[in-house]
Amino acid sequence: MFRLRSFQACCSRRLFHSGAVSRDQVLDQLQTCSAEDQVFDVVGRNKAKLSASHVSYAIGQLWKFQRERPHMLRTIEQVRNHPQFLTLQVLAENKISLMDDASVVDMLYGVLRLQVEHHDSLVQQLVTEAWNRLERFQMATLSKFAVCLSDQFLQHSPLMGQITQIVSQRLDSIQDARLLTPLMNSMFALVSPQLRDALFKKADFLLDKTNPLHFNNPRRVVQFIRNVKQIHRPLLEKCNQLLLQNVPRMDVEHISIILGLYHSIQYNNCDFRLAVRQRLMELVDTSTDPATFTKLFASLGPIAGQGVREGLESTALLLADELNPHQALGVVETMEEMQCRNLQLINKMAAVLLKNLETYRAVEITRITQYLILLHCQNPEIFSRLKAKLLHYLQGSVYPYEVTMLTRVLSVLPSPRPDEAVLSRVNAVIPQCNLNDLNTYAMVVAKWIRNDPSYRHNTSSKYVRLLQTLNRCSRERLHSFESLDVVLEEVKCLSGEWFDEMLLEETMVTMQKLIDQISWTNVHELGVYLTRTNYFCAALMDRIASVTIENIDKIHYSATYSIMLPFAVLNYDPPKAEEFLDVCIRHFTPYISSFDPHLLVLLAYALALADYFPEEVVREIFSVDFLAKLDAQLENGLNMRIRLRLMELNRAVCLECPEFQVPWFHERYCKQLQKRANSSISPAQQQIHKMLGDVLGGMNCAKVGVLTPYFYTVDFELVLDRHLHPVPYSEPIQLQISENGNVHWQSGSADRERMELPPGARRIALEFLDSKSFCKNSWHVKGEAMMKKRHLEILGYHVLQIPHFEWNSMELSSEDAWKEYLRKKIFSEVP
Repeated sequence: MFRLRSFQACCSRRLFHSGAVSRDQVLDQLQTCSAEDQVFDVVGRNKAKLSASHVSYAIGQLWKFQRERPHMLRTIEQVRNHPQFLTLQVLAENKISLMDDASVVDMLYGVLRLQVEHHDSLVQQLVTEAWNRLERFQMATLSKFAVCLSDQFLQHSPLMGQITQIVSQRLDSIQDARLLTPLMNSMFALVSPQLRDALFKKADFLLDKTNPLHFNNPRRVVQFIRNVKQIHRPLLEKCNQLLLQNVPRMDVEHISIILGLYHSIQYNNCDFRLAVRQRLMELVDTSTDPATFTKLFASLGPIAGQGVREGLESTALLLADELNPHQALGVVETMEEMQCRNLQLINKMAAVLLKNLETYRAVEITRITQYLILLHCQNPEIFSRLKAKLLHYLQGSVYPYEVTMLTRVLSVLPSPRPDEAVLSRVNAVIPQCNLNDLNTYAMVVAKWIRNDPSYRHNTSSKYVRLLQTLNRCSRERLHSFESLDVVLEEVKCLSGEWFDEMLLEETMVTMQKLIDQISWTNVHELGVYLTRTNYFCAALMDRIASVTIENIDKIHYSATYSIMLPFAVLNYDPPKAEEFLDVCIRHFTPYISSFDPHLLVLLAYALALADYFPEEVVREIFSVDFLAKLDAQLENGLNMRIRLRLMELNRAVCLECPEFQVPWFHERYCKQLQKRANSSISPAQQQIHKMLGDVLGGMNCAKVGVLTPYFYTVDFELVLDRHLHPVPYSEPIQLQISENGNVHWQSGSADRERMELPPGARRIALEFLDSKSFCKNSWHVKGEAMMKKRHLEILGYHVLQIPHFEWNSMELSSEDAWKEYLRKKIFSEVP
């Protein structure tokens, strides 16, 4: 028995000793480290014992300690310059082949986060080793490796192309949004339209399965939508809902990133903005360091009330000297967006920018110049330095977009004529430019011509040759297009006299050649373009209507606004017009509570132009809850255009749909507009008024600028009795016209009792229609003028319209001809 116990004890001691020996003492020491110095101490004492796993773990620990600190407290440079960090780099290079797949990528991720240069031999060897193992990577490892390549600006590399192909083949195997979303943003530049749509679908599916508190996933999906420049509305709204839930947990940095993404894709959600505003107000007192305050200023400033803005500006003034160049630029950009008029802050920020001017790149110099001009900065020294920097960058630039940008900003600065260096660079890049750049050059040349006194003495000057080159290159580019989507992308923001005169007509011809490419994916963009240009093209609009009717189920409900808008604004009924509008209305009606308030008002106004008043929409807009929500949104920075549209919609509903019993509640608003208005009548209107006196037998037979109930202004009002004889006005003239044509109403003129009509008499409204009342390319009357005509008729007027092209025609070239025209218009067209 004793021998047996002795044998068992011996075995136990051997087993205990063997276990102690097998334990990894170096790893134990690394695991107990709580700071970088301790890690380096372990590395220094165990250089000969460090294995591949030790090196990988040590670098991971170094990054972990840095990551856990706020950005301002990180000591990455000290870590990277530590002698033992070099030891880790050398050991890592020697042991790469011994690392497993995950360790190779983890090592690469760690050294990049510790800001080791991309051309460092360790980084290069790690990338090469990972490339060799790429096909066998697990998806988590592949996702992390793709992020590392993006960090090295290798988004367009063959290696990223190989990763894209692997993801395309193995997309079904990805079941975690935290793996998919980094991959999406790493390889966005190389995805095909088919893979892009598959990624949208997969992301949509995985977001439903993801913990809603992990808001980085929807944020990265929004980033992917921005990167691929393809707005997927259902997915975007799903992301917004997830982000909205997490606003109370977000810090300033996260909010700043998301608002920046939303701004870049022009996405505005009322609920998100209101929630963000509330959250940022809670964070104001904790955002006192320059980095955090800069983000807070950029996020809260544009959406805050006046009192909060003033407080932010005061803090910005106190922190100005502590801002780094990037932060100073961000503050000035936000000041411009806020339309800041704080001269002390403007001058202070200009001084900060001037101090750091040598650190800015070309694009930043152009932005600084634009912002300071818009802020009305009065610092000649900084503008002189900026001009010199712009010229310096321009002379060395070879990129067309950069030359365009620099030239445009230089043209804003005062100068009698452009430098020859500028003209030389412009001539060199014009053949490579897209339509946006060419349009910019046309506007710049127009400025040069206005500012250069030598132009009028030299008609065959350099400017004429430059314009000829612009015209030729723009037409060649326009004729080369084979894709409607490409055309829409290049022309959607174009405007100005040169484009209207030289390219608008040909752009429409090109679009009609590509009319078969109009599909449910681009009808809304085409609708926006036709509305913005005011160009009437029945063929394109008919195609929009037919495509919409056939594909309405594929179109996002919010896109119906931009699809219907050109038909309402341009006053056009396509074939099957009733069916077209009915399918659009039926499509968006179930979602009216999901519309942003301002967008629903604009949508309802567009329908009112087209003489459509869906009851569900009208009752939603004129409910107390909706109007309260709209008020909150308008206080949040949206412009007065929405209030004006709400007034016009209120007026239209009261006049055309009295059965809805919507009250007229804009009387006070209209009176305020009337007081602020500086209205004037055109020379043509003054001419007509004078001649009406002769035609009607006295100036007291016609009133000019009459305010009607519901605050329409009638150009000329007159009354004809049952025998078509003019009835003179006995009451004083309500309107006075100054020598310069300004109109002044007497207070309360809109409320005065209107003159009672004799039995059988008619009240006539004579309206002069200038060019704004017609489509750009035709004499087709637009929807707004037609709606006013409908409303004046409801108010009891017989409406006669004088188109500007008739009044200014060659046929009416004498006073007698004009009077005869008025006589026929009044006495022949009135039944």
